[in-house]
Amino acid sequence: MMDGADFDFEALLNEAETNNSIEPGKVVQGRVVMVTKDFVTVDIGYKSEGMIPADEFIEMDGTISVKEGDTINVYVDELEDEEGTIQLSKDKAEKLKIWDEIEAACARGELVEGVISSRVKGGLTVDIGVKAFLPGSQVDLRPVRNLERYLGQRFQFKVIKFNKKRGNIVLSRRALLEKEREELKGKTLENLEQGKVVDGIIKNITEYGCFVDLGGIDGLLHITDMSWGRINHPSEMFNVGDEVRVKVLKFDPKSERVSLGLKQISEDPWLHVMEKYAVAQRVSGKVVNLTDYGAFIELEEGIEGLVHVSEMSWTKRIKHPSKMVSPGDNVDAVILDIDIENKRISLGMKQIEENPWERLRESYPIGSVIRAKIRNITPFGLFLGIEDGIDGLVHVSDISWSTKVKNPQDAYNKNDEVEAKVLAIDVENQRFSLGIKQLSEDPWAVVDRRYPIGTVIQGKVSKILDFGAIVQIDDEIEGLVHISEISDEKVDQVSSVLHEGDAVKAKWSA
Repeated sequence: MMDGADFDFEALLNEAETNNSIEPGKVVQGRVVMVTKDFVTVDIGYKSEGMIPADEFIEMDGTISVKEGDTINVYVDELEDEEGTIQLSKDKAEKLKIWDEIEAACARGELVEGVISSRVKGGLTVDIGVKAFLPGSQVDLRPVRNLERYLGQRFQFKVIKFNKKRGNIVLSRRALLEKEREELKGKTLENLEQGKVVDGIIKNITEYGCFVDLGGIDGLLHITDMSWGRINHPSEMFNVGDEVRVKVLKFDPKSERVSLGLKQISEDPWLHVMEKYAVAQRVSGKVVNLTDYGAFIELEEGIEGLVHVSEMSWTKRIKHPSKMVSPGDNVDAVILDIDIENKRISLGMKQIEENPWERLRESYPIGSVIRAKIRNITPFGLFLGIEDGIDGLVHVSDISWSTKVKNPQDAYNKNDEVEAKVLAIDVENQRFSLGIKQLSEDPWAVVDRRYPIGTVIQGKVSKILDFGAIVQIDDEIEGLVHISEISDEKVDQVSSVLHEGDAVKAKWSA
C-alpha cells in the first residue's frame, strides 16, 4: 500500500468529479495576475481572485516557475474564507491530472515510468508522479536480496493494481521483464542451431559449469568444455555478468536444452602435438596441479604432461610430489611417452640430470671392495650407504658362508663400518648387490684339500635330525653323520646315541 498524499484523495476525487462550476473540489483554469515571494495570485473568473502559496511554484534552484499572465490549472480548495479570499492549489490540480493520466494509461495497457525512491517493508516505493508500491517479488525475474541497489534507478513498470479513490497503485517490473524475455526467447530460438557461435552473458556459476543467458533462454557451458587445459572450478575463468562467445554443441528445440562449448571455438592443440613434441625432448612448463601420484605440468595452453612421483628423483624416495614441487613452479622435464589417442604425455624430471646409477658401474667395478657404514638392518640383509641416496644390499645369504647368520641384527649394529665386495649393479632396477662372505675364499671350494677323503676329524653335534646328526667341523663347514653310520649296531633313534653339543670323531667320506 502506498502513502497517498497529505490530503484525502477519495474526498478530493469525489468533489472534482461531481462539480462542474467554480466551487470547492473543482479543477479550473486561471490566469496569474500577481507573483510575490509568499503568494501567487490567480484570477479564475470568480468575483474575487484566489491565492496559492508561492512554495508550490519553487523550482530546485529556488526560482518561481510562473510569471504574471501565465495560464495554469488550479484546484479550488475554498471559495471564500473568513477574509473573503479564494484558496487554490496547483499541487492538488497536478496530482489529479497525474491520476487521470495513470488511469488512462492502465485502460490502454500502457506502461508507466518512474524512479525508485525508497525502501519500504516488503518492497520499494516508486515515484511515477505519485507514490506507487513495487513488491520485492516483482522487482526482477529472480528474487533480489539487496533491494537497496535499485534506489535512484529509473525503469518502466506495468500497473498490476490500481485504485484511484483509495490512492493505491501496485507496480511490477518482473511482468515487463518476463514479457520481454519471452519475446527475446522466440527470436533466439529461431536463430539457434547446432554449430553456431553465439554471444551470451554468464548468469550463474556452479561447480560443474556456467549457465549462459543467450537471450531469453539459458545454455549450459560445462566445465569440461571451457578450456582444452585443466580447470578446477569455473570461477577461475568467469564471473557472473561476464560476456562470453560460445559455440552451440547440442540443441533440443522440444526441451529447449542447449549445451555450449568455449574451447570448441579454437582448434584442439592436441592436433599438432606430434609436430611440436617428441620422446626424449626436453621441455619446460608450469606446475598446475598436484595429486598423490604426481604433478601435472602445463606445457602450453591445453597441453599438460604428468610427472609421476617415481620420475622425480633418481635417488630420493618421494612419498608425495609436494616434497619436490608446488603449484605455480616452473620446471624442466624430459618427455618419456606421448599417447595421442588418450591425450597423455608422460614426463620425467629426474631425466634432466645424469643417472647416478650409470656412474656406479665406473666407480664401483664388479669385484671391487668397498668400505661403508650400515644405514639400515632388516631380516633379509644389511643396507650400506654407498652415495647420497644410494644404498647397497648385503643379502643375508651373502653375509657368511655358514648358515649361522639367520638374523643380521644378531651380528651387526646400525652405523657399523664394514667391508663388502661388489657383486652386481642393476641400473634399470636400481639395485646394488654386495657380499661380505665373498671377501674370503669359499671354504667348500677347498674342502677336499683341507679334509681328504678318509681323514678322521673332530667336531661337535650341532643338530639332531630323524635321519642323522649335523656335526660342526669348523666355523664354515658342517657335515652329516647318517643314522646308518652312527654305530655298527642298528640305531632306531639318533637321540638315543647322540645329543646336541656332543664331541665326536668321524671319518670324512664322499
